[in-house]
Amino acid sequence: MSRYTIHPGTTVLLEPRYYGSIGWYAAMAAHEGCIVDYGARFDKRHKLTHRTTIADVNGPLSLTMPLSHPAKGEVEGALKWSDMRLSSHGDWWNVHRVALESAYGRTPFFEFYIDRFLPVLRPSVVEEFGTLESVDRHIDMQVRRLLDLPDDLEAPAGEVVDMRGSEPMIDCSPYYQVRSAKLGFIPGLSILDLLFNLGPEAQLYLYRIIR
Repeated sequence: MSRYTIHPGTTVLLEPRYYGSIGWYAAMAAHEGCIVDYGARFDKRHKLTHRTTIADVNGPLSLTMPLSHPAKGEVEGALKWSDMRLSSHGDWWNVHRVALESAYGRTPFFEFYIDRFLPVLRPSVVEEFGTLESVDRHIDMQVRRLLDLPDDLEAPAGEVVDMRGSEPMIDCSPYYQVRSAKLGFIPGLSILDLLFNLGPEAQLYLYRIIR
């Protein structure tokens, strides 16, 4: 059990996320155990597995990691998230890296944390990582280390809380954002926004909002 836990004896099931939202990590933190289900059936309507939203210079900006279409002979309805492979369309890794630098380059903690995510922001990402699962797991591992969150359980334990198929609804109170004087507070963003703006204090913020 982590210091965040407010629902002991529970395991939350979550869908994969690409730079998951603050609410997604708050839901993870609030339960004693967590499993991110990459074995769940692929559903092209669930875009957040490969899309995230950051605060750009002009407001919210969505970044999408493109996926390859199913190979000939593959039945889309039988595919799992773990089967989904990356596409190189549009040199997206460069688009995302430049967008993050533009959005967060002036935040207090960007330079301290960005190196953790650079492996999935390079031209080699499609060849080296290959799948959505590999990219999302790398990002998630880095974020958990920064927030002091435990790894996934191997199997559910205790009561199971199934949050797959929806975005966890957490009331996120305002926190410092570098452009709030111009844009006002923007809720519902990627966990990156919290980390780059607050740094180590992101842990304290997460602890407060789930209490």
